[in-house]
Amino acid sequence: MSRVCELTGKKAMVGNNVSHAKNRTKRRFEVNLIKKRFYLPEEDKWVTLKVSTSALKTINKIGIAASIKRAKANGFIK
Repeated sequence: MSRVCELTGKKAMVGNNVSHAKNRTKRRFEVNLIKKRFYLPEEDKWVTLKVSTSALKTINKIGIAASIKRAKANGFIK
C-alpha cells in the first residue's frame, strides 16, 4: 500500500541529508499517516481512512462530511 493521505493526497517528498562536510545523500520525507475510523451519520456507517495528521486537524475543525466533500471536489476521492 502506498503511503498517501486519502483526503489530501499528501505523499512522500525527496530531499537530501546534508553532513557537516556538506556531503549530500538522498532521503525521503515520509508523511505522518494514521489509520482512523470515522462515523458518517448521514450514511449511518463507519469508514476507515488513512489520513495525515494535518488532515485529521482539518477534520476536527470542519467535520468529516465537509472534509470528504472537499476531497471529492479536489479529485482525491472518486
